[in-house]
Amino acid sequence: MSRIRISLTAIISLVLCNLSFAEPNAPDAFAINKLIGRGINIGNALESPKEGDWDVKLEEEYFQIIKDAGFNSIRQPVRWDSHALEKAPYTIDPNFFARIDWVIKNAQSRNLVLIFNMHNYYDLYKDPNGHKERFIAIWKQIAERYKDYPDTLLFELLNEPQENLGIAQWNALLKDTLAVVRQSNPNRIIVIGPANFNEFSKVKTLDLPKDDRNIIVTFHYYSPYQFTHQGAHWIKDANSFLGKPWKGSEGEKRLIEKEFDAVANWAKENNRPIYLGEFGAYYRAAMEWRILWTKCVADTAAARGFSLSYWEFCAGFGLYDRETKSWNKPLLETVLPPK
Repeated sequence: MSRIRISLTAIISLVLCNLSFAEPNAPDAFAINKLIGRGINIGNALESPKEGDWDVKLEEEYFQIIKDAGFNSIRQPVRWDSHALEKAPYTIDPNFFARIDWVIKNAQSRNLVLIFNMHNYYDLYKDPNGHKERFIAIWKQIAERYKDYPDTLLFELLNEPQENLGIAQWNALLKDTLAVVRQSNPNRIIVIGPANFNEFSKVKTLDLPKDDRNIIVTFHYYSPYQFTHQGAHWIKDANSFLGKPWKGSEGEKRLIEKEFDAVANWAKENNRPIYLGEFGAYYRAAMEWRILWTKCVADTAAARGFSLSYWEFCAGFGLYDRETKSWNKPLLETVLPPK
C-alpha cells in the first residue's frame, strides 16, 4: 500500500510540476494562423522612405473598407530604418511610433489581425554585419513598446532577405534578433521567412529554434516572374515581358501545386504553420490572366491550410481603386470567394 501511495504521490507531483511550467495564456501559432485567414497588404505607404512618397497615404477609411470586404487580416509593410537614428542608440522617431500606434488601433478596433514587418532595409541587405547592431536595436525598441498588446498583433522580422544577407547570414541574424525580441515578448507570434526574397524553395533552409513554437513561417510567390512583373517600372527590362500570358493550363496549375506541396510537406515535417505573405500580378498584365493566376494561387494556398495576404490594396497590384472608391470585384473574388 505504501508503494502505491508513493507512486500516486510521484505522479501527482509530476503533473503539478508540469502545470506550473505551462503557459495557459500563450497563443497557439496554428490558431493565430487561422485567424490571419485571407488578408491584404497595404503597400506603397509606410515602406516608402516617407509616407506618401510612393503615392499612398493611409486613411482610416481603408481599414473599414478592408473589413467590410471580408478580409481577416492586414499585413503592413514598414520601413523602420528611415525613421531611426543612424548611430547608437538608434532611437526611433516618436512621431513615427505614434503613426504605427494609430495603424494598430485602427486594425484591432475592427478585429483585424495585424502583421507589421521590417521592410526595405536596403543597407542591411548590402552590409549585414555593418547594420546588425542597428537592426537588432530597432527591433528591441519595437518589441518593448508593443509587449502588452494583444496576440493578434504579429511581428515579421524582415521582408525578403536578399543580396549579401544570404542563407547563413540570415539564419544567424534571425536567431540573435529573435532572442532579443523574446526578452520582452516571450509568447508573441513572430513571422519569419527565408533568404532569397522569401522564395518558396528556400523555406527548407530556415534554421529556427526548435523549442520556439510561437513562429509562423512565411514565403512569397510571384512565379512566373515575367508574368507577374511585366511592365513594372522599377524592374530593368520589364517592358520586354509585356504580353506574357498565364492561361491557366493544366501544366501551369500543376507547377503551382507542386511548388506549394513542397512547402506544405516541409511544414508538416517541421510542425510549422505557413503564411503566404505576398502574391499578386501587376496591373499591366491582361486582367483575364491576372484573374486566372490569382485565383489559382489563392485556392492552392488555402487548400493546403496556408493563410494568405494579397499584394496589395490600392497601388499597381491593387484590388481597390482609390479614385472610384470601388473594388475590382472579379479580382477581389479570386482572393475572397463570395460566400
